[in-house]
Amino acid sequence: MSIQIRDVSEHELDSVLALNNAAGVNILPLDAAGLRWFYRNAGYFRVAEVDGTMVGFLIALDNQANHSSSNFRWFADHYAEFVYIDRIVIASPRRGLGVGRAFYADVTSFAEVRSPLLTCEVFLEPRNDVAVLFHGTYGFQEVGQQIMEPVGRRVSMLVKTLCSYPYVKQTYLDQGGLPHVSWLSSRLPSKDPPRATGT
Repeated sequence: MSIQIRDVSEHELDSVLALNNAAGVNILPLDAAGLRWFYRNAGYFRVAEVDGTMVGFLIALDNQANHSSSNFRWFADHYAEFVYIDRIVIASPRRGLGVGRAFYADVTSFAEVRSPLLTCEVFLEPRNDVAVLFHGTYGFQEVGQQIMEPVGRRVSMLVKTLCSYPYVKQTYLDQGGLPHVSWLSSRLPSKDPPRATGT
């Protein structure tokens, strides 16, 4: 089995929308306009393919996004810098095959060169024990709870400290930018393009 994580293409938004709205009670539904907002504004919007077939997606935003989500606003009220995972969806036949872990490795790599924290939430009503355990084993810790508007369901607010960020910031970001290498090119904030290495 081959898993590929790559940037979404605009022509795939209808397929992404169908995946989102078939995901069940733990993923809030979207309409086409809402998904297009993410396409225009998300710093990270990637899809997963397994053996050439799209099976999921993950959307994340940085703390400067003008996002109306009450959960995003909670993190904005508590932290100055963060990357927020708004949603991850894996098609039900492909769950348990490592796609979620591949996504979280990829989004962590994206976040750790731009922010000290990776944040998200999981539903506690109804309690999603699979999601709670997954995030706990991936290094997230609960830092609060709130009732999510407008659905009125309790969520656990989770934060993962990105331990490499202080080093990256001091060594590279504060000294002119990251090295110009292909695997970093899509991970830098757009306002700070990679600098040339001279090699």
